[in-house]
Amino acid sequence: MKIRDAYLAGHPVFSFEFFPPKTDAGAENLMRTVADLKSAVEPDFVSVTYGAGGSTRDRTHQIVTRIQDELALTAMAHQTCVAASRAEIGASVQRLVDSGIENVLALRGDPPAEDTAFEPPADGFRHATDLIAFLEQEFDFSVGAASYPENHPESTGTESDLKWTKLKQDVGAGFLISQLFFDNEHYFGFVERARGAGITVPIVPGIMPVTNVAQVQRFTRMCGASIPEALLDRLRPVQEDAGAVMATGIEHAIMQCRDLLARGAPGIHFYTLNKSHATRSILAALRHLVL
Repeated sequence: MKIRDAYLAGHPVFSFEFFPPKTDAGAENLMRTVADLKSAVEPDFVSVTYGAGGSTRDRTHQIVTRIQDELALTAMAHQTCVAASRAEIGASVQRLVDSGIENVLALRGDPPAEDTAFEPPADGFRHATDLIAFLEQEFDFSVGAASYPENHPESTGTESDLKWTKLKQDVGAGFLISQLFFDNEHYFGFVERARGAGITVPIVPGIMPVTNVAQVQRFTRMCGASIPEALLDRLRPVQEDAGAVMATGIEHAIMQCRDLLARGAPGIHFYTLNKSHATRSILAALRHLVL
């Protein structure tokens, strides 16, 4: 199934994002997690990330192929511009084609940890837009791209961020998945600005339930997102109590998802962190909207 077509079906599209583990044992645990979530609600698709510096290229390919073949779920592989030439990216993507993968999320990607700024390799791609255009010209994929409700962390401002986001659509992206956010007004404000700038493709909200306070603070610093003070005020007193943090994070995510769907979001993309409990709990609370 081409993912871009799922957003034309007239119902909320639910999807899960996973990252490829580093070991064979971790891969088996992940397959069990994906199967567990599938039993809770049949997602429209799942995606598998691509590590910094291209470090998980083979694992990404293995996991995305196994999810699609063994669990009969539509799977989307992430592909970045990092540490690979045009020819190397082409060969990697051809492997996906040969394995029956029809969907790719095209990203610039983060530089390796030892680098302070992104530098494209020789004969590589500098921007996600370059990669999207390449995929659109050379392959028959449904291509998705990222969007940033609070602006890309390297953006010079809202106008510049919208310009680059629209270019992603113009060169071939059929849908956008947002970076995580915790205040829905950031998402709806971005959607309004995007529509005004001529962006017409589905803009899918990305939701990450808070399960660890230090972890989510680190993530938000990296991606330029913010945590509302009201949510932090609830999390700080219980941050050493893992169960209380998870309960608070799940409750907040449920409220976000209900509001997003009620106000017309085309679906929800869950950043699962390879765990099933939080996402299962949220979906159980949304069951009347899912089924």
